[in-house]
Amino acid sequence: MSVDDLVLTPRGLRFQGRVLPCSIGRGGIRRDKREGDGATPTGVHRIAGMFYRPDRLTRPNDWALPIGPRDLWSDASGDPAYNHWVRAPYGASHERLRRADPLYDLILVTDWNWPEAQPGRGSAIFLHQWRRPGYPTEGCIAFSRPDLRWLAARAQPGMRIIVSG
Repeated sequence: MSVDDLVLTPRGLRFQGRVLPCSIGRGGIRRDKREGDGATPTGVHRIAGMFYRPDRLTRPNDWALPIGPRDLWSDASGDPAYNHWVRAPYGASHERLRRADPLYDLILVTDWNWPEAQPGRGSAIFLHQWRRPGYPTEGCIAFSRPDLRWLAARAQPGMRIIVSG
């Protein structure tokens, strides 16, 4: 492991000498992640992308992409675009990236079940803002807004996220 690895520990996510308090999935940490189970998957994942709301935040990193009103994430297990960024209009099941609440104002996308998504293995394991400390996610890893911004400013594509079960 390196100081640039993001390592999930019982105390939070360890990265560059800091431990950032975080919340994980309501289904705990699982090796056998499935769509809709609310679990955070074990394994070594990589940061594959970053999105931000330009109407709410300044660009957190030079490679971050702005979230627009038509930006969605497919969670339609049988669709060819499953677990990929898509744009409206999109008829299959999806999550809006541009939400009314602040949870997705800043998103780091992981490579969980991506780019070659296997149906049913789960989609959209993001690093994003939490609702409040300790409130579980649907499988993502969530942080306070200041900690997420600190992390996003230092993150690079391909950085490892290590989740042990």
